[in-house]
Amino acid sequence: MSTRDLSQSIMRRKPLNEVDDESVKTGLFRTLGLWQLTAIGVGGIIGIGIFTLAGLVANGGGEAPPVGPAVLISFLIAGLASAAAALSYAEFAGMIPRAGSAYTYGYVALGEIIGWFIGWDLLLEYIAIVAVVAIGISGYFTEFMAGIGLDVPVWMQGTGDTVEGGVINLPAIVVCLFIAWILSRGTKTFGRFELIAVGLKVLLILFIIGLGFFFINPDNYTPFMPSGFGPVLAGAATVFFAVFGYDAMSTAAEEAVDGKKHMPKAILLSLLIAMTLYVLATLVLTGMQNYTEISPTAGFASAFQNVGLPAVATIISAFAVVSILTVMLTFLLGVTRVWFSMSRDGLLPRWFSATDRHGTPQRVTWIAGIAAAVLAGVFPIRAVADLTNIGILAAFVVTCIAVIVLRYTRPDEPREFRLPLMPVVPAFGVLASLFLMLQLHWETWLRFVVWLLIGLIIYFFYGRKHSLMNPNSPRRQQLKPGQAG
Repeated sequence: MSTRDLSQSIMRRKPLNEVDDESVKTGLFRTLGLWQLTAIGVGGIIGIGIFTLAGLVANGGGEAPPVGPAVLISFLIAGLASAAAALSYAEFAGMIPRAGSAYTYGYVALGEIIGWFIGWDLLLEYIAIVAVVAIGISGYFTEFMAGIGLDVPVWMQGTGDTVEGGVINLPAIVVCLFIAWILSRGTKTFGRFELIAVGLKVLLILFIIGLGFFFINPDNYTPFMPSGFGPVLAGAATVFFAVFGYDAMSTAAEEAVDGKKHMPKAILLSLLIAMTLYVLATLVLTGMQNYTEISPTAGFASAFQNVGLPAVATIISAFAVVSILTVMLTFLLGVTRVWFSMSRDGLLPRWFSATDRHGTPQRVTWIAGIAAAVLAGVFPIRAVADLTNIGILAAFVVTCIAVIVLRYTRPDEPREFRLPLMPVVPAFGVLASLFLMLQLHWETWLRFVVWLLIGLIIYFFYGRKHSLMNPNSPRRQQLKPGQAG
């Protein structure tokens, strides 16, 4: 194949008219309304950011310098960068209500190789997110068990990097497999569970904020920025993990009752609700307890222990475990739908896109759940959190660029939502995301590059040849007229 033919094949774009028809039968069931979608978004955004990462970044958590009460600024910086990307996702979701999120957006606007890279990237990042959250749940589970007088054996609390004497994080492994089981029961069951669990989560956070307000000691806000502004920026790169989730929710667009109308609203609503709660919660956390004493694994539980309310700490630990489950559900849903979409497009084997009577891709659900369990069982939380952040930031860069390209190449295409100040807002999203990526450790970059190189090999040996956009694809020859793939 000539260089020109190769270039044309890897830059081929998926036609917009092939992905914007909501009437196409794909094997996924349309059962999610506006509030269920918003609940999935809020469920994905709010969780470990409040219950674990806020305390981790404020305290420093080992080698990292403490950010102190300025963790609030870290959240605001991350939220601002995330808002620019959220507007881009909202415009795309109103145009392309299909599974795949950033993978599909990149494929349509920028070409197959870009779509592949982002899809391959998201497979690892979403699985890693599920693992990070499971590790966070494990910390609260240990606190809860201690609160009721039962000690979890040290060897099963975590790895030696995070718990002295630890061997494996058994609670994190178990919860990953439990989440895979819930998701395997179908989107309708999952949607109901998510709506109830998110409602309980929001009530818990409002309870924490309301009660904690009475125990704020203004002296704890001094010094506000103990290590200077540099660690605040690095902290923003870490807590960025806490301010996305709508991107994974957008992978469920194909299962929305009215994706074009409801997805943009759900994306913006979920981010607005989450950021409001984050700002209030970080103010309360760092006001209740000096940042040097905040637990990096169970911040609010330690804060209420500190003010003499151990019973409240136990209740928080119990509800934190339940509420953080919604984050895992959202992102496990995300990875399975990206995987499903890539398989359906021919870039990965058809075996992965098979669905069952629940309208669920069972194979990828269990593969992703087991992979997350392995990561959660043997890796420390900061290493996995940074790995997820670099991947999601890369997806944000691609989505923001893609929305600019499609606005100018397809200006007359119907859009349910049009982001304002084009191209300033998405351009800011690109720059902000790149800036946050540069704050991450070189080891994180190395792991990211190695994963992408593995993906590049798979794409050239399998994906490029079997893609349904390839006229000579074996998969294309097997399709019946009108079949989705």
